[in-house]
Amino acid sequence: MASTFSNLGFILMATGENSGTWGDKTNVNLQRLDNAVGGVANITITGATTLAYSTNSDTTTYTEEAGRSAILVFSGSAGGTQTVTLPNIEKQYLVNNGSDSILTLTAGAGAATVNVAAGSKTLVYVDGSDEVIEGISATSPGGSDKQIQFNDNGSFGGITMGTAGQVLTTDGTTASFGDISGGASWQAVKTADFNVTAGEGYFIDTTSTTITATLPGSPTIGDFVAIVDYAGTFDTNNLTVARNGNNIQGSATDLTVGTERAGFTLVYVDATQGWVLENN
Repeated sequence: MASTFSNLGFILMATGENSGTWGDKTNVNLQRLDNAVGGVANITITGATTLAYSTNSDTTTYTEEAGRSAILVFSGSAGGTQTVTLPNIEKQYLVNNGSDSILTLTAGAGAATVNVAAGSKTLVYVDGSDEVIEGISATSPGGSDKQIQFNDNGSFGGITMGTAGQVLTTDGTTASFGDISGGASWQAVKTADFNVTAGEGYFIDTTSTTITATLPGSPTIGDFVAIVDYAGTFDTNNLTVARNGNNIQGSATDLTVGTERAGFTLVYVDATQGWVLENN
């Protein structure tokens, strides 16, 4: 009776066969098992790549094959999107894409493939029926994985780090780092007329003269500005908030502030009410 083979290509010897070579073939099995459990294959991507894997190889000499390894480490600078064909057997792989290419992992003719972005790591498995399926991913190019993980290459789940003080935000489709919203970005003390920028806060010093702060001309709902009497002199030298074509508190007139130590926020609502006081 001839030998048969397991899913991972282990030689299953029949009773009484392979006299004199049984030990060699057993060692081949053990080495194949060792490679499948903990082997690392280093693969340079130069284009479409098929990982070496011998099906039903009855031999007494062990040959290491990338398709049998547990961990696949890719490198190279082929660029673009490159196809990597895995053996169509029931097996899992830890994939580390250190190349500059997007790798499309396939096991043959099946519809299910997995894309691994450059610089990403992922765990995939093949079901033995042409399907490659993603398990745990540090970066999910397909957008189906909702995990967020730090990578060791200076990115956050594939997103380039922002600057100090920024936070991770999303518009529901794309995540990115940006400035914290909701609070004013406070500016240096103003001592002369100036144009206001939405989202900013201003300390205004009218010790020497009156000052006019001109509001944005094309605000949108939710835009806001914050103002503080820096020296307690609004009562002596008034602040004028110029409406710049938009209403203030529902009126087509500029706002004159003459209260000592006044501090307030204006929020834009719509064309009817224009800028309204949030607090005063």
